[in-house]
Amino acid sequence: MATTLFTNVRVLDASGAPPFNGEVLVCGERIAAVWPASADAVHRPPEAQGAGVVDGRGATLMPGLVEPHAHLSFLDLPRSIELGEIPPEEHTLATAANARRLLRAGFTSCLSAAAAKPRLDVAVRDAIEAGNLPGPRLLAAGPELTVTGGLGDVRLEHLYRENFAVVLDGASDLRRYTRQLCREGVDILKINISGDAGTPAAPSDKTVMTEAEVAAVCDVALAHGRRVAAHARNGAAVRLALRHGVEIIYHANLCDEAACDELEAQRERIFVAPTLGHTWTTLHEASAWGITTAMGQARGLDRELADGIRNMRELQRRGVRVLPGGDYGFAWNRNGTNARDIEHFVRLLGFSPMEAIVAATRLGGEIMGRPGDIGQIRAGFLADLLLVDGDPLADPGLLHQPRTPHRVFKAGVLQAL
Repeated sequence: MATTLFTNVRVLDASGAPPFNGEVLVCGERIAAVWPASADAVHRPPEAQGAGVVDGRGATLMPGLVEPHAHLSFLDLPRSIELGEIPPEEHTLATAANARRLLRAGFTSCLSAAAAKPRLDVAVRDAIEAGNLPGPRLLAAGPELTVTGGLGDVRLEHLYRENFAVVLDGASDLRRYTRQLCREGVDILKINISGDAGTPAAPSDKTVMTEAEVAAVCDVALAHGRRVAAHARNGAAVRLALRHGVEIIYHANLCDEAACDELEAQRERIFVAPTLGHTWTTLHEASAWGITTAMGQARGLDRELADGIRNMRELQRRGVRVLPGGDYGFAWNRNGTNARDIEHFVRLLGFSPMEAIVAATRLGGEIMGRPGDIGQIRAGFLADLLLVDGDPLADPGLLHQPRTPHRVFKAGVLQAL
């Protein structure tokens, strides 16, 4: 079993405690010991003798990042409808390339918020687990499940077109397709309960799924041991999701007081990932792709961003787990730049840099379903580690614009990326 000793590092262990100059011993896949640096080596455990040494040269050693709303099969295109035009074989290869891109960016775990085709995530997840592809630990999703006129329905009356969603109407169709996804091996089922600003037939303040439709998906998930994530922007959609046991709430930017109260009441069970970065970039950085700030404002994105900032600040105050990241994979919000959301949390939401990093690491381990295994530098945890040149607490931007490439370790192994 290989042993590695990290020396001359500033340990940011993601417990919330201040970083310290220390050393970390990794035995095999796991962290064996963590201790403060000392002038001599007498204090080192016997296992450190003969270990391979990684001299951090004063760099920050922190847990690998976790993306809670990954879209590895979204290929940085200006129009999502283009995803439906890519053959499955080429799409699989491009998804694998994005997995490598996220690992290179410091993400050692990802929870998928939807694949653009039914088995893209599953195939890439299995190849990563088999050691055939480089990539983060991945919880795989199928396509987004939507209803006629909902987010992802790009069909026209005279023309069938595909996108990142499968259109299903009624509890019976949703139950059947959800069972099919479980058969194919997905970990996450994603339902689009509310509309969206980019969906003319169903804007963000509309709830498009019925009680019976949401219940059907959640019942199948419970029977098969799967988890459900929901696109739910408005308060009614959030409450509908919570009534049926949905665990992961995406967006929630238009929450009302009743939805905030219910999220707080279930805070030990649920997670919220607002994906504010996507709204920000669509408003301010998408003009090269034909979406000016004025156009974004006409769609109500400025109001949605302001409401989302206010609601996420309130949810954090109430102790709800609010995680950064999400909806990367568009031309103006590209896969591989996901760590930018940590900076958004500091700048837009008023999180301290430590709070934002803990949300992207320790809370990330919790949303992955592995709270005692992933997301901290602590004895017994998996050695998913990130060596960052500089101090991300002083400058969170280092996580998405590093001075030198991150050194990424997954299960104790330096990734050759």
